[in-house]
Amino acid sequence: MGLISATGTKCNNTLWRTGTALHRAYGPWPLCASKPTLLITRVSLPTAATPMATEAAATTTPRRRRGKGGKGPNSDLSRTLTDCTRRGDAAAAMAVFDAAVSGPDAAPDLRLAAHQYNQLLHLLASADRASFPTHPAAAARRVFAHMLEAGSPPSEATITSLARVVASDPDGADEAFDLVATMRDKYGQAPRLRSYSPVLAAFRRTGDASKAYAVEDHMAASAVSPEEPELAALLEVSAKAGDAGKVYEYMHKLRRAVGCVSEETTEVLEGWFRSEKAAMAGKAEWDAQQVKDAIVANGAGCHQLGWLRNGPWMVQRVTVAADGECGGCRCRLASVDIDMEETNTFADSVSGLALERETKANFSQFQEWLEAHKEYEAIVDGANIALYQQNFAEGGFSLGQLDAVVTELRDRYNGKWPLVILHNKRIAKLMENPSNRHLIETWRANGALYTSPSGSNDDWYWLYAAIGLNCLLVTNDEMRDHIFELLGSSSFFYKWKQRHRVKYTFNKGKAVLMMPPPYSSEIQESETGSWHVPIEEKSGDERARTWLCIDRSGLTKRPHESPTANGVAQGLTPSEASNGAGQPEDQAAPVTGKRKDRD
Repeated sequence: MGLISATGTKCNNTLWRTGTALHRAYGPWPLCASKPTLLITRVSLPTAATPMATEAAATTTPRRRRGKGGKGPNSDLSRTLTDCTRRGDAAAAMAVFDAAVSGPDAAPDLRLAAHQYNQLLHLLASADRASFPTHPAAAARRVFAHMLEAGSPPSEATITSLARVVASDPDGADEAFDLVATMRDKYGQAPRLRSYSPVLAAFRRTGDASKAYAVEDHMAASAVSPEEPELAALLEVSAKAGDAGKVYEYMHKLRRAVGCVSEETTEVLEGWFRSEKAAMAGKAEWDAQQVKDAIVANGAGCHQLGWLRNGPWMVQRVTVAADGECGGCRCRLASVDIDMEETNTFADSVSGLALERETKANFSQFQEWLEAHKEYEAIVDGANIALYQQNFAEGGFSLGQLDAVVTELRDRYNGKWPLVILHNKRIAKLMENPSNRHLIETWRANGALYTSPSGSNDDWYWLYAAIGLNCLLVTNDEMRDHIFELLGSSSFFYKWKQRHRVKYTFNKGKAVLMMPPPYSSEIQESETGSWHVPIEEKSGDERARTWLCIDRSGLTKRPHESPTANGVAQGLTPSEASNGAGQPEDQAAPVTGKRKDRD
């Protein structure tokens, strides 16, 4: 039976909700037209299950409680360990664990879940040592031994946590390394970067360079690459050992791994370059042309031929001007590109993908044509420019915008034509207009146009051309769609894009080109042997960034010399810079791009 009550203006909330549910289930019930004082109706509910009855039954069904550890012989221990983990109380957690394992009420068949063993080890790795009579490593060893005895297989996280605790023991570095080095053979677990980091940190504290190098060798064998904290550790142990060759090696590994360095790494570098060993390192004579060629081949960021000159270093923290001039030694920093080997690999990667997805004969024909036409300094993404901001009623494919970009590029390159890449279907439509036809024929006559065939994606064509010719690419395309996702795993794609892409806009019909940055915020080694290291800037404001300028004392740029960026003269077209040509310093802003033709 159910009871519904109404009083005209007010009713009990619970009864009203019940009545509403019945109304929805069985339809409306009669109410007095005039305001009644009380209406009570008895309703007999059907014995069959109804939506309301089902809902009521569901609310009365006992629910399983979660997060309380459940029932069983280890439930109290599990709840206590979970509570200690939340509070970060490693000492209390171990007291409970030890009592359960070896106390008077110890459970002979005690076995924790794998994640609880991991919780204990993780707690011990960050424990306050003052809370323990001995080092937490002893407690961690007990937990790990019990885990093995209980038949619970350790994971990589288990062994990494144990290694972290053991490595913090002044005498535990070797044991920690053995744990990590044997985890694959003993437990079938592959070590990760986080597995090696505490071991390297331990050898950094002990100053044992040979063992730190052994850790790095094991990392390489496991296909694990060190990052800044690990490289800083290797740099410091090398510096303490006075091994100038190793310091030089790790300087370049650091250069490839990071953009800007942390304050901690900065202090490591300052310590090395101010040392007597650093002052002694270097050669008094070298082949200057070989150094310049190496810098060009390496993308203008370094030569990697060893320490140049000898004598004490001058180390100072400076700022860099907007044009890339160092506030310390007055050297002009470079806009760093990927090196020649990476360029070739990148071009081959794009070519391979294009040949898979395009008609092979069409793209192969384009490659052959490009091999015979290497003179271009800039490639133009025609469709991207012609369709720029054309999403309005009268908008369309603006050949005028494209012509404005071509004109601006010719002005920058003393009349030299860029290469415009357009799809065949665009050209066919444009040729219907006589004025368009004249412009297109002019481009063709001057070798400034390549038409990608029907059924092709012209993105492959302009991207491959820009990489293959090592030149600039004029486009606002952010290169994030499906074809570029295929290249996303390439470590040098982003770096290449930063160096080569030229964005654009228009001001009263005139093209405004936004050239790549005049210099790169990354570690650079110059042709004179100096180093420039950008320090991490929290604000993100490049103008406020502090750099380490590291130069041999007394070395400054002569006033009559053209500014150089790691051996590449600035203010030149890319091909002129590659050929060593010069021109007046008051020329237009430098155009960075092509270094030299690919071999």
